[in-house]
Amino acid sequence: MALDLESLRLIWWVLLGLIVLGLALCEGLTLGVILLLPVLGTVERDRGRLIGGIVPASMGNLAWLVVMVAVLFAAWPGVYAVALASLYPLLLPTLLTLLLRPLALYFRADCTRAAWYRHTHKILAAGALVPASLFGLSIGNLLKGIPFHLDSDMRILFLGDFAGLFNPFSLLVAAACVTLLAMYGALFLQLGTGDELQTQAKVMVMRAGVAFLLFFAASGLWITHLEGYHITSDILPNGPSNPLSKFVKRGEGLWLDNYEHEPLLWSVPVLAFLAAIAAVILSKRDKTYFAMIAGSLCVTMTVLTFGVSIFPFLLPSNISLNSSLTIWDSSASRLTLQTLLWITAAALPLMLICSRWLLGFSAQASADLETSEAASGTLANS
Repeated sequence: MALDLESLRLIWWVLLGLIVLGLALCEGLTLGVILLLPVLGTVERDRGRLIGGIVPASMGNLAWLVVMVAVLFAAWPGVYAVALASLYPLLLPTLLTLLLRPLALYFRADCTRAAWYRHTHKILAAGALVPASLFGLSIGNLLKGIPFHLDSDMRILFLGDFAGLFNPFSLLVAAACVTLLAMYGALFLQLGTGDELQTQAKVMVMRAGVAFLLFFAASGLWITHLEGYHITSDILPNGPSNPLSKFVKRGEGLWLDNYEHEPLLWSVPVLAFLAAIAAVILSKRDKTYFAMIAGSLCVTMTVLTFGVSIFPFLLPSNISLNSSLTIWDSSASRLTLQTLLWITAAALPLMLICSRWLLGFSAQASADLETSEAASGTLANS
């Protein structure tokens, strides 16, 4: 079935959103658990249980990041090029720290030198804190706008600097991202562990959950006064991919345009807020299964809040407004989108199934490790 270019662009925007959501739910869980190593893994026994619970899924979850980059490269080549040219000070440290994870896991499993072994959990924690923070910084900078310019030959000129990416609003969004993932990881640990570690995870759910609610609310209030972007010229959904063929204005509160046109969209950030509250309350009452569901819903609605707010922009420019990239003017050709659609439609359900299996396997591995340690303790006492 042949689809027109407008439909293909919308479908690919939805697919990109699903992939980002899969990355947040799967890789975000791994990052959230590892983030808690310095707090909950204070003794070697607890560190082993924390790490053992996420090892089966830790590398498989990174496939979502690879697929997201591949989709940007194939379906949104303009966004891919500008993002690499403009955000590489954030993307490069993210990639390098993520690569530390398999190295640290290898040394932890096979290294016989105690000096190396003692530092593996520190490397793992850094490999989670840095990506989680930089992901949040990237989201904050997307909402503020990236200082890039496209000339008439579509050459990319980045007019900002590294220090400018660490602005107060982006740091606030980064704090919200880190606390959200910490709450999400603590919910998983409370679900899959027992004894003292489960109690510690329960306390961490409360602390991280309350912190996320404060940061999320503060970010929302800030956005009402933050300068957003709006297309003032005619939108050509089936037109050629030429970002310079439109006119864009910037003004305070324009990121709320979509909510004003579709009031039902307000349910998305409201659900994110209510789901976080529900996760904290259910965790406190030891309803761990339902707390985990609420936590997953909170992550989902938080990601959707960002997507709904920024639509139809993918990469706004705060220096050259008309250079901003949207879903209507930065996509690949109709033939490319049509061809890749069927490949992605077949691959995405398989990734979802594999991720769900890996998550279940991780939970089972954590439970088996808990049972094994309990049996060893019983034998030692006897």
